[in-house]
Amino acid sequence: MFKGLIGKKVGMTQIFDEQGHAVPVTLIEAGPCFVTQIRRPDHEGYSAVQLGFGDTKAKHLSGGQRGHLNRVKAPLLRYVREFRAKQPEVKEGDTLTVQNFVIGDRVDIIGVSKGKGFAGAMKRHGFSGGPMTHGQSDRQRSVGSIGANTYPGHVFKGKKMPGHMGVRRVTAINLKVVLVNPEMNLIGVHGAVAGGKGAIVSIREARKTA
Repeated sequence: MFKGLIGKKVGMTQIFDEQGHAVPVTLIEAGPCFVTQIRRPDHEGYSAVQLGFGDTKAKHLSGGQRGHLNRVKAPLLRYVREFRAKQPEVKEGDTLTVQNFVIGDRVDIIGVSKGKGFAGAMKRHGFSGGPMTHGQSDRQRSVGSIGANTYPGHVFKGKKMPGHMGVRRVTAINLKVVLVNPEMNLIGVHGAVAGGKGAIVSIREARKTA
């Protein structure tokens, strides 16, 4: 059975399990999502399910986008995502909700991390920094040596240095579903999910459960 949804991160809370332990939970308002297209190997070259989520206005969509949604009689949807699926058991026009998941399922959640702006190497990469004594004056948080001298005489690509931090695609893998509320379209997972409140995330069945 195909299990995938698009949702909006609500925030974090905690619930208590049967043993009385506090469990950190991320709440996500997921669905209802509409199946806007089925990708097939004989036509597109791969198999996937395209979902749409979130109401919007016609002026925010192009003519091609509106026509694509009208083809399957779907409402005006703001977000469209694809989920790879070898044998999707859904068809175009179907509506998917959080009822596709049950407590105990394992899921991967894809989001975009919070933006941190321009950050130094210690914050961005976890460097330990330079010594605080023995003549140190203003280089405690410096990167240190970044390249060679005579040969090869340049800085290699990919060197860990200061730069833009955050706003990257992050996948939280193998999270356990601990709460499903169909009335409020809420799903809760044990653990943290990338992004701030209101961030759009994709929920799919876990690929690695070990």
